[in-house]
Amino acid sequence: MPPRDWLRLHSADNLIVALRDLAAGTLLQIDGTSIRLPQPVRAKHKFTLHPTAIGTSLYMYGVVVGTPTVSLPAGSAITTANTVHATQPYTATFRPPSWSPPDVSHLRRLHFQGYHRSDGQVGTANHWLVIPLVFCENRNVEVLKTALLEPLGYATPPLQQALTRQLIQSYRAGGAAGAKSMEDPSSPAVGPTSERVFPNVDGIKFLTHQGGCGGTRQDAQSLCELLAGYLCNPNVGGATVLSLGCQNAQITLLQEALARRDPNFGKPLYILEQQGGGTEPEFLDRAIRQTFAGLATINEATRQPAPLSKLTLGLECGGSDGFSGISANPALGHACDLLVALGGRAMLAEFPELNGVEQELVNRCTTPEAAETFTRLMRSYAAAAAAVGSSFASNPSPGNIRDGLITDAMKSAGAAKKGGSSPIVAVLDYAAPAPPAGLSLLCTPGNDVESTTALAGSGANLIAFTTGLGTPTGNPVVPVIKISSNDALAARMPDLIDFNAGGIITGRQTVVEAGEELLHLLIEVASGRTLTAAQRLGQDDFIPWKRGISL
Repeated sequence: MPPRDWLRLHSADNLIVALRDLAAGTLLQIDGTSIRLPQPVRAKHKFTLHPTAIGTSLYMYGVVVGTPTVSLPAGSAITTANTVHATQPYTATFRPPSWSPPDVSHLRRLHFQGYHRSDGQVGTANHWLVIPLVFCENRNVEVLKTALLEPLGYATPPLQQALTRQLIQSYRAGGAAGAKSMEDPSSPAVGPTSERVFPNVDGIKFLTHQGGCGGTRQDAQSLCELLAGYLCNPNVGGATVLSLGCQNAQITLLQEALARRDPNFGKPLYILEQQGGGTEPEFLDRAIRQTFAGLATINEATRQPAPLSKLTLGLECGGSDGFSGISANPALGHACDLLVALGGRAMLAEFPELNGVEQELVNRCTTPEAAETFTRLMRSYAAAAAAVGSSFASNPSPGNIRDGLITDAMKSAGAAKKGGSSPIVAVLDYAAPAPPAGLSLLCTPGNDVESTTALAGSGANLIAFTTGLGTPTGNPVVPVIKISSNDALAARMPDLIDFNAGGIITGRQTVVEAGEELLHLLIEVASGRTLTAAQRLGQDDFIPWKRGISL
């Protein structure tokens, strides 16, 4: 259990984490050292254990996370005014890793209820996709969305729509009663407008994007690779693809990308080209008829038992705070270790947020090729940022900094804890398919949606997303489980949070206990028995990365 006021994360650390607001003058006894704080230190922020000279390396989690720009007395709060980002060097030197997996004997009988696909994968959902090959078709995608969702029973009017109707009625009624009603914060609950025609289809998901033409040919190729990944995702039962015809992202590019991933692709897939002839209404009529037929086909699938080895967990964080690397991320890391020990697979994304812990991750790679690929991609990413006058040091957001993540290395050292401790079996470029088992590193930006978009494209059938500040981010085809790092967030934004790891901070729960509890929640979500907050909100975020620099 952590101390009540502070936490030292590693014996090598000369930075201490404040677990609550500490007043100026507070006297602390830390591992034999007596410190009187010269100024207040807010919860989540860090302070120095010893007097620290300019240029001295500052350590957290046992790694370098910054260096002071002024001399700091013991107990000094770390801020952007006195500390800058710094990391330690790394190489691709390969050493075969060793790992002692956690005991999973009591978990081996667990299973989830999923949709078994012909390629051996198992989906945690059964969605139909409608996707454009080019932004010119976005409006037609929206037309199909309007045409299909409500009649088929998938439209759920937002609560705000019901509130607006209530306010209109009150406004028309006028008088004191109407004014009082307009001030009333309550609004009626709203459910689906009708019963689903296809009860075994969890949803029809309509993706739009700004790519497919213009830009570079590499952008078009990357988009087609990503869309092929979505078509092959086990949570997708089939799809309707709309093409204009003249765009860079040609149908043949998509078909070739699909064949590389799955030469025996057997899902219902309808590809329509608008410039092939006929009026727009005729084009849309064909799309509706074919989509309806496809929905009828995939509605025949039902959930069946599947081992946890069929789970592919995407690991993501966003809106992180100074507690994320202490509570939510380690808890997710333990759940990840349990899953890997059970034969499942996981992917750790966001390369800008692995800056500073590269050597630790290289040392966990199981092959020289993986170690070399990781160092090459990280150096290439850093060089691309430098080429436009930026760097990984620019990654922390104002919210990150305000809540204790002063440097990118500090943020990264905590973010990497999502990946647990298991060996790294592969390093994947953006949206590349995941290997059959084990933990992989996936090259994505730190941008939450660009990263979660890639995790689904690489085959994740669940995404676990830690946050300290709160975020509504979701994904069209993959359930996103939101994990809070602290009690205050879980209480303040309960409509966005699925799991609270704040008990680790207060001492109510250990990392191991929280991690195993989280694994059981993942099983419930994978089985369709529990909807995530993002699913309830209809949060379907999809942003392809165009491979320009994005931190």
